[in-house]
Amino acid sequence: MFERGKTYHRRTDLHARFGGNGQSGIAPCVEHPYVFLFTAPVGEEYGYQDGWLSTTQFSCTGEGQAGDMEMARGNRAIQRHAAAGRELHLFEKTDRGGHYRHLGQFRYVSHQLRRGSDVDGDERSQIVFTLELVEPDVPA
Repeated sequence: MFERGKTYHRRTDLHARFGGNGQSGIAPCVEHPYVFLFTAPVGEEYGYQDGWLSTTQFSCTGEGQAGDMEMARGNRAIQRHAAAGRELHLFEKTDRGGHYRHLGQFRYVSHQLRRGSDVDGDERSQIVFTLELVEPDVPA
């Protein structure tokens, strides 16, 4: 359905067609079997540290800007995507105009809790997911 390496406009190409919260970094679609994940360098301002661990694994910080993160809402959607019959699709912001490059379809591998800062600079517990590319041979 989605082409790895292709750029999509978040609002018109993704949310208008498939649904999902247009403001959240984790956007489960109610009427389609997708969970959209969005990453951007600006996330570091809010305590998120996303990035590649290897050529096939990606580290993704869970949702929630203030206080301890919980395994609820979007975080639970990531952890339980396979059991719910949903695909995880990761997109990386490319510009200020709402365009995101599709990094690929991923699967949940594991998660860990780590200490970090929230948007207010307060220490908190963060959920950090390890995700793995489903089709690593497909060029980005």
